[in-house]
Amino acid sequence: MANKVELIKQEKDGLDVYPDLLRYSQTGFETITPEDMTRLRWYGIYEQQPKIGHFMMRVKIPGGDISSKQWRVLAEIARDYGNNLADITTRQNIQFHWLTVEMLPAIIEKMNSVGLTTVGACGDITRNIAGCPVAGIDPDEIYDCREIINDISDYFQGNKEFSDLPRKYKITIGGCQHQCHQPQINDVGITAVRRRKGSVWETGFHICVGGGLSTQPHLASQLDIFVLPEKLPEICRAITEIFRDDGYRARRNHARLKFLVADWGADRFREELISRLGWTPERALPTAPVAQNAHSDHIGLHPQRQPGLHWIGVSVIGGRVSGDQMLAAASVAKKYCQGVLRTTNQQNLLFPNIATEDLADAQNAIRAAGFEWEVSRFRRASVACTGTEFCNLAITETKGRLREIIEHLEQNLVWNDDLRINVNGCPNSCGQHHVGDIGLQGCLARVGDEKVEAYDICLGGRLGGNAKFTRAIERKVPATKVKFALENLLRAYQQTGLDGEKFSEFVDRHSDGELGEFLGLHLIADTDPDFVAPPPRCVPASVE
Repeated sequence: MANKVELIKQEKDGLDVYPDLLRYSQTGFETITPEDMTRLRWYGIYEQQPKIGHFMMRVKIPGGDISSKQWRVLAEIARDYGNNLADITTRQNIQFHWLTVEMLPAIIEKMNSVGLTTVGACGDITRNIAGCPVAGIDPDEIYDCREIINDISDYFQGNKEFSDLPRKYKITIGGCQHQCHQPQINDVGITAVRRRKGSVWETGFHICVGGGLSTQPHLASQLDIFVLPEKLPEICRAITEIFRDDGYRARRNHARLKFLVADWGADRFREELISRLGWTPERALPTAPVAQNAHSDHIGLHPQRQPGLHWIGVSVIGGRVSGDQMLAAASVAKKYCQGVLRTTNQQNLLFPNIATEDLADAQNAIRAAGFEWEVSRFRRASVACTGTEFCNLAITETKGRLREIIEHLEQNLVWNDDLRINVNGCPNSCGQHHVGDIGLQGCLARVGDEKVEAYDICLGGRLGGNAKFTRAIERKVPATKVKFALENLLRAYQQTGLDGEKFSEFVDRHSDGELGEFLGLHLIADTDPDFVAPPPRCVPASVE
């Protein structure tokens, strides 16, 4: 039996809702049918919390590569329509809030005029294709994937052959040695590798499928194939056909590609892929595992592969920027960055192509816009989802909470180690709490007779050669107490960690009970009579 959304798609394709959107902009919010409210997602539009007439809208930025002219248009939209704010997302999109249906046609027309689109930013369709934000400028990259990303993105853009997939569908393509594009947690992860063939070096790609987070996280499975760059569009089409034709549709919470891959296994999936291609790719190359760390965020001042040019990656806590900041960034990019900016999947922003002689002036202008790159390890790799401020699924506020935690840790600890803090307002993991060194999952706790925002504290997540998801250590810790618990834990690591031991290794070496002791919730309770310490070693609730 088809679920509700499948019935809605059978009745009318999501890409066909635009004429209805134009009509609703005249007739008003109250006239939008529930079915078309769902279909609006195909145009990157979601109803915003608290469902009183406002919308969130996402704009696709393939590979995070955007011109200063395009960025200025987004800044003007944020300023003029979106309460002067916008968010950089973990798929390198820009996300607006506080939009009304009356505004939407003008906003879309304004974006389209500079080559931007919202089509496919949400919905059961190919989402924004993510990539490395320093593609083409990183001295150490294996392959510049920008052209491939654009070609594949253009192919799927508005393509009705693939506008009715079982669920959202995420592709990431990268040639970065750090694998910053996170192939292991995408539906399709495409990663450049290099081999020696005779007397020359040849670049190709490895493919993994079936990654994803949400309430049931899966790491992607390698398909054991080596693919030349010109074959990637064909590979992506065939994989997407498999998902479209064989993916599960009965239950929304079981419709992602990861469930099909888990049931089939990589070998069967590879055989099906080959049957659709009509040719057999070569076997994958033996490669050394990549250890992801905070350096994969590309924050800071770095020399480019182009002599005399540099990029500056700035930290943006939770991805939140103001329209005024965006306008200033557009001016910096036009003047110093050859008219280009880059967004990252860590919710940060990069200013590329800065000439050596312009560095001092560009740095001053970037700082004047409210951006900073010389930041703590707490700040540079942190991520937060939308939270209760705008999301209908969230249980807790996130972006302000992340800032509070970071500022507390910066004030109370000297810290020079890599650390990723991921804050999520519900179990669905848009904030990717499953892969953070510290992952916080929002929930509610009872303190006396009152329900308060709280977090499950999860530890030990990482991507790369030793990829692991977080372990839940403490459940329902009141949100105001989390920063103190994390301070206790990190002090314990500094005081008792082995020489040269990374934080992730420290977590691996200790039991859940020991880590719970390090969090010191009983000590926090002793100093706060209203705080009820949660039971240790609990498993977070799941909605699936």
